[in-house]
Amino acid sequence: MTVTLADVAARARVSPATVSRVLNGNYPVAASTRERVLRAVDELDYVLNGPASSLAAATSDLVGVLVNDIADPFFGIMASAAQSAIGESASGRAGGQKLAVVCNTGGSPERELTYLTLLQRQRAAAVILMGGSLEDPEHLAATAGKLAKLAEAGTRVVLCGRPPAPGDAHAAALVFDNRTGARRLTEHLLGLGHRRIGYVAGPADRTTTRHRLEGHREALAAAGVAEGPTVHGPYDRRSGHEATAELLARDPSLTAVVAANDTVALGVCAALRERGLSIPGDVSVAGFDDLPFSIDAVPALTTVRLPLHEAGVRAGRLAMGTEEAPADGRDTVPAELLVRGSTAPPRG
Repeated sequence: MTVTLADVAARARVSPATVSRVLNGNYPVAASTRERVLRAVDELDYVLNGPASSLAAATSDLVGVLVNDIADPFFGIMASAAQSAIGESASGRAGGQKLAVVCNTGGSPERELTYLTLLQRQRAAAVILMGGSLEDPEHLAATAGKLAKLAEAGTRVVLCGRPPAPGDAHAAALVFDNRTGARRLTEHLLGLGHRRIGYVAGPADRTTTRHRLEGHREALAAAGVAEGPTVHGPYDRRSGHEATAELLARDPSLTAVVAANDTVALGVCAALRERGLSIPGDVSVAGFDDLPFSIDAVPALTTVRLPLHEAGVRAGRLAMGTEEAPADGRDTVPAELLVRGSTAPPRG
């Protein structure tokens, strides 16, 4: 059922004219009244300028790109590529141009929902959500509801590196094959002869973390090798540095460490060197993502390449409608194992 301005007025116990003044910001309104109106707008999920059905042909020039952390190269590469692709379809001065706005959620589920609400109110032409999702049923249901309302209003919804959740039927999804990439990485270490492998995982409540850890465990189980210690933490260098101390305390005989991503792997390498251990002589180290610095590390990191730039370009084109969406709404983006100097057979 379509929510009207009159519904918002009734919920906020004010006149429709007052609601209009608050939303348009063209007339002074008492702070308490304004807060009441905005709360009613949130509770009813009201969209400005009439029924959602009438907005399908009246979306704005805004494209929202939601990322966890724009300072993280993983997100920065994809967001930059998407923004470039969004500008591809423009012709002439401002002809068909869209304004791509990067929304930095900081990993906060509340902030993610807030940005989606704001983009809905702005009648965004498209919304791209990048990176893994929080595995919380309540948040997933709330997100699916927001995405459905956006799609109903004519907004294109694209998931990039984010698996669709139940209810995300309106989204075009580019899903990274994290599970296969992680399995091949661990198979590489097992093939070298490693049997004591530690793992520095990402946050336990993220889809990316679970899929990479599942791939790692699948490889160990297939080889009949017992799982080594696992430590969870953020996807940053400090996490890798601190987790290494815990891994070695739990199993001093480790000969290899798999890191959640390349940034975490740098922290692992630093911690190992501080303890007088050589890489890969004493301990092999592997990362994930193939971020730009991974090849310049010393030694260069064995890692799994995700085509971040290419995925970002595709996400931008899907958002603009210049690339056809996958037939079933979902396309798996392959991961490629890159073997470099940070892994070698264990000594002895």
